[in-house]
Amino acid sequence: MNETSPTIDLHSSPGAPGLRVRLRCPGCSQEIGALCATDGSLPCSRCGFTISLNAGIYRALRPERKKYFAKFIADYEKVRENEGRGSVSAEYYLALPFKDLSGRNQWQWTIRARTFKYLRHRILPQIEAKHSGGADILDIGAGNGWLSYQLAARGHHPVAVDLIDNDADGLGAARHYLARLPNPFPRFAAEMDRLPFASNQFDAVFFNASLHYSTNYVTTLREAMRCLKRPGDLLVMDSPFYRQQHSGEQMVKERRDEFQRRFGFASDSIASEEFLTREKLSDISGQLGLELEIRKPWYGVQWSLRPMKARLRGKREPAKFYLLWATVEK
Repeated sequence: MNETSPTIDLHSSPGAPGLRVRLRCPGCSQEIGALCATDGSLPCSRCGFTISLNAGIYRALRPERKKYFAKFIADYEKVRENEGRGSVSAEYYLALPFKDLSGRNQWQWTIRARTFKYLRHRILPQIEAKHSGGADILDIGAGNGWLSYQLAARGHHPVAVDLIDNDADGLGAARHYLARLPNPFPRFAAEMDRLPFASNQFDAVFFNASLHYSTNYVTTLREAMRCLKRPGDLLVMDSPFYRQQHSGEQMVKERRDEFQRRFGFASDSIASEEFLTREKLSDISGQLGLELEIRKPWYGVQWSLRPMKARLRGKREPAKFYLLWATVEK
């Protein structure tokens, strides 16, 4: 894992995003214009809600939805801060996903890096063959923006979406990446079930370690598919996957017990799906006509031995982190 981020011309002057993003109201679904044609404020003529630009981030959460997510966001940020996420140093962000310079979450970034390497070598070339001028990509669960940065460095046109917008671990931290890009990618504080984008405009949608936060997989994926052109590519990265339902349920219980012990809350204010199984994928396929192909990046010998070690110790099966890929035709 001795790789570093791609070299980008630091002397290029910032310009407009490569993608002309068309927006729609996340409340009433009225189309409200194109991002490149505005001064940062897009009011909805039907219901009056305004997508506003603040601190470089487009705010697309309606007040009642912001209230709905408030406890989840507060709990999430407290946990992530305790885990040592983020840094005051730009070098920390630029090293991701290949190295965690803080040393506190390297095991997780090792998984992210190997998933990304698989994506870069096995999947992105196929997407790029269809979009020679770069693909328009929606990065859902973008976090600090590392994946959008990597995609932009390859000549794509990403749009970063997340609920979390703080400067350490959320969309605000992407400033470290935007400073190095000739065409900074837009950032949207929005929810994955009510995306503020007009239909049929992205070549690909990536769920970046985020789909398991969905409260209903079918609802969330249907909304992502709405935003896709046809044909379009849908990818799910780094969401926990279990062979057996009860293993995932046990993981959720263990995590909530640990959070209760460490932080005084179980971090379950919103009932998320939490994990995937083959049965859940089958249900998704049946309801959406979506065939998600399971790709299995190699995470190393020690990682591959985890299931056997768990069985020998009488523990539940450990999570796997597959990469799921579907080309949406209809």
